[in-house]
Amino acid sequence: MLQQNTHLIISTSTDLLRIDYRHILYIQSDGNYCSLFQVGGVMRLVTYQLGQVEKMIAAQLSDNAKNFVRIGRSLIVNINYVYYISVAKQQLTLCDNHQATYSLNPSREALVALKTLIEEEMKH
Repeated sequence: MLQQNTHLIISTSTDLLRIDYRHILYIQSDGNYCSLFQVGGVMRLVTYQLGQVEKMIAAQLSDNAKNFVRIGRSLIVNINYVYYISVAKQQLTLCDNHQATYSLNPSREALVALKTLIEEEMKH
């Protein structure tokens, strides 16, 4: 039997991607498509816009959806992999369990919002 609320399923007319949310590092908008980056450096292109994937995450992952945060217009990140935020350098670094790092450059405003969110979460 499948565990509920731990896997994101993205289905098209020809493909189905089923991935444990804990293996998703971030999702980046690429026009009408999204690139889904996974632990271990695997990248999958999906034929949905970022807003559609964001809705899938909310609908399918229930409480686990809180692990994902929309960063500006082009990114959704799994906050469990946030390693370093530099507002001054406009840099976000994610680190996966394989010690690989991923450097992203979201907007300054998006970084401030993410930094604040993580700081607030730390207080609880």
